[in-house]
Amino acid sequence: MKTYKYILVLSIIASSLLSCGNNNGKADGYGNFEATEITISAENNGKLMQFDVNEGDILKKEAFLGYIDTIPLALKKEQLEVSKAVIGSKSKGVLSQINVLSAQLKTAKTNKNRIENLIKDNAGTQKQLDDVLGEIDVIKNRIRSVEIQNAPVVNELKSIDVQIQQINDQIQKSKIINPVNGTVLTKYAEPNEITAFGKPLYKIADLNTLQLRVYISETQLAAIKIEQEVTVKIDDSDGMKSYKGTISWIASEAEFTPKIIQTKEERVALVYAVKIDVVNNGSLKIGMPAEMWLNNLEQNN
Repeated sequence: MKTYKYILVLSIIASSLLSCGNNNGKADGYGNFEATEITISAENNGKLMQFDVNEGDILKKEAFLGYIDTIPLALKKEQLEVSKAVIGSKSKGVLSQINVLSAQLKTAKTNKNRIENLIKDNAGTQKQLDDVLGEIDVIKNRIRSVEIQNAPVVNELKSIDVQIQQINDQIQKSKIINPVNGTVLTKYAEPNEITAFGKPLYKIADLNTLQLRVYISETQLAAIKIEQEVTVKIDDSDGMKSYKGTISWIASEAEFTPKIIQTKEERVALVYAVKIDVVNNGSLKIGMPAEMWLNNLEQNN
């Protein structure tokens, strides 16, 4: 009889410990995995000449994936360069005058400095200084007059230079360069299709680390903090599979429980969203459901 009572007490104690260890068998949060998805769009109009992208491809940042037809842009650039050369030839005479006058101005300024030094040594006169200052003023006025005459030509050349720079920028943007490391989720275009500015080409996301978004009640906020390690569990053929996760974000404002929560009572409750970073070994997928456990990792394994 004593032995039976002893065994009964031990069973009760064991049951209590297991109940405490697994939080009554309920997870502390439920949610789905997500990732930052980026849609890459065309930055120019034209025919898609090359586009080496397939769904599931793992792409590196700055990888060259293809290009949009640039022949129309190249022809327009060539036309602008010819126009620039024609306009430049017309202004060569005026520009050469400015170069001559600039050389004269430099010489006059040198004479001015020499005369000022002579005056300091009582070897020069004020009249000499006045004469060279007058000469400098005359040369400056002549340069200003020539520049005014040449202003329309100069402005036209500047306008052409700006247009050439814009075309160079468009040609550069005709190259399809992958902006981030990640895996191609969806492909929207094929080679030889006509694309346009802003038209989506493909969608990419970094799947090396996924974020589990769960919702917790206000009473659970005190038990979590940023960079805290938690356990994340997913369904597995043998039961549940555990992963280490790190809390990376906690919402600052409450919201109503999203519609994915099934019970009516939970759907009307105010909750806080939490994101947990989980390193993906290849088994985790976007949209996959999972559980968050705040217990020690050792207890959940």
